[in-house]
Amino acid sequence: MMVMTEITPDKVAQVIVRAREIDARVGAWDEVDRTHPDEGSAEAVLEALRNDPSRMALVSFLNEMRPEELAELVALMWIGRGSFEPEEWREAVDTALEDYALPGTCARYLLREPLLADYLEEGLERMGYSIEDAERDVT
Repeated sequence: MMVMTEITPDKVAQVIVRAREIDARVGAWDEVDRTHPDEGSAEAVLEALRNDPSRMALVSFLNEMRPEELAELVALMWIGRGSFEPEEWREAVDTALEDYALPGTCARYLLREPLLADYLEEGLERMGYSIEDAERDVT
């Protein structure tokens, strides 16, 4: 198992739970758009998403993290997505530090990933961490 030295599995679980809350709302908006196409345009849905309290809470949570934590979070997402292997952890973290370790930049990057929660879960598992243990204390 590779060791995440900067971010804890609990913090990753917080991001996963918050990303799932956002996914649930986006799914509901998609249904409204399909069943009542006159009630909302793509711009209206995007505006609602920007002002969504769950999204704002996740952005705030990410913006409070240190650059090293953000880099490990991005690296973990990449490993879950299959862009890097667990054995390439250090390379993934170094790459993320170069490009995505600023709070605003990282939040924008991660929130554009529609499968963020899934990739983070997969990344934790591939790194040898139990998602159930990590999510146990998250509310």
